[in-house]
Amino acid sequence: MAGPDRIPVERKRRRPTRTGTVLSEDLIVTAALELIEAPGSSALTVRKLGTALGCDPSAIYRYFADTDALLLAAADRLIGDSLDGYAATADWISSLRDFGVRVHSSVLRHPRLAAVRASRVTAGPAECRAVDTGIGILLEAGFGPAEAVRHYRTFIDTVLAHAALDADVRDLSDGQRHEQARAWREVYSTLPADRYPHLHRVREHLPEMAGSAFPDTLDALLAQFEAQLTADGTG
Repeated sequence: MAGPDRIPVERKRRRPTRTGTVLSEDLIVTAALELIEAPGSSALTVRKLGTALGCDPSAIYRYFADTDALLLAAADRLIGDSLDGYAATADWISSLRDFGVRVHSSVLRHPRLAAVRASRVTAGPAECRAVDTGIGILLEAGFGPAEAVRHYRTFIDTVLAHAALDADVRDLSDGQRHEQARAWREVYSTLPADRYPHLHRVREHLPEMAGSAFPDTLDALLAQFEAQLTADGTG
């Protein structure tokens, strides 16, 4: 299933580049991902992509209408990669947890596409498969159609929001991450009890604030789903 901005197949002309490589959607997406994730790389442009592929930039427009369509195709590729080898089991909570962890980990491996992954719909084949898989898990668990859709939206938005946040943190410099951890350890944990009584009471646990809340949030969300299913008498 192609997104709305893909160029119809009949308009593509498979000509070799100056280096003798024959262009394809997959090859262009692979090159785009390499450019996006390259250290010090700025915004993706068709000109940069043409240079990397050894072709005239205009050739890329035979495959993608613009860089936005290309970014969505790249995001869809990463969704597919995250689900490689994935198979739901009879344990729907474990299946959904594994699904979420895979998506979260995939975003962290490609942090510069985190915002696209979190805010855009690719309408590509991988995302269609992912949505079908996630909703299918919830339907098999016993949720009705409306509940399955609502819970999947809550689930995937929660996963992607945490992934985007954790990707931003990972993209900080070593010094910035160290300073944040130091703040929780040496500033917040040592504030005077007379002015900050609640922080003082939990001071030994405040360094944990430097870590990701994703695992706890995911478990809490799945527990909420399970509790609703049990309350409805279908779990």
